[in-house]
Amino acid sequence: MIEAMRSLWQKLSAVFGKLFATGSSGYLCDKCKWDYGDACTRPERPNAKTCPDYKHR
Repeated sequence: MIEAMRSLWQKLSAVFGKLFATGSSGYLCDKCKWDYGDACTRPERPNAKTCPDYKHR
């Protein structure tokens, strides 16, 4: 039971971290590891406020 709750907490933390990771620049793309060349093909790029593929550099 405790492991299930810990796992759920980690997943929720990751989701909220991505949602609120915009920081001072306001855009996730500025800090995303996929922000180079043709690595990211999302239509929101380069002004994404939320992104399911976001990974911090």
